[in-house]
Amino acid sequence: MPTVRIPTPLRNATGGAATVEVEGGTLKNVIDELEAQHPGIGERLLDESGELRRFVNVFVDDEDVRFQEGLSTPVEEGTTVSIIPAVAGGA
Repeated sequence: MPTVRIPTPLRNATGGAATVEVEGGTLKNVIDELEAQHPGIGERLLDESGELRRFVNVFVDDEDVRFQEGLSTPVEEGTTVSIIPAVAGGA
């Protein structure tokens, strides 16, 4: 099964788990499975139109899905999916 790395700000949705194993296929399948296991996490990752939120970066085996196939990016057995919230700041 693919492993999803959960960032600290989202761990309250996973009961504190830093990683979650889910069924793969595509990134969309992974997010749907995350939502099935941990209700509420999907709305924090996807916007109202079902697309990744602008401030959420997702990597499949260190490749940014925005430069791959987006939610259709393949997620195979043994793959690591990393969810990384965008960080903003200024001086």
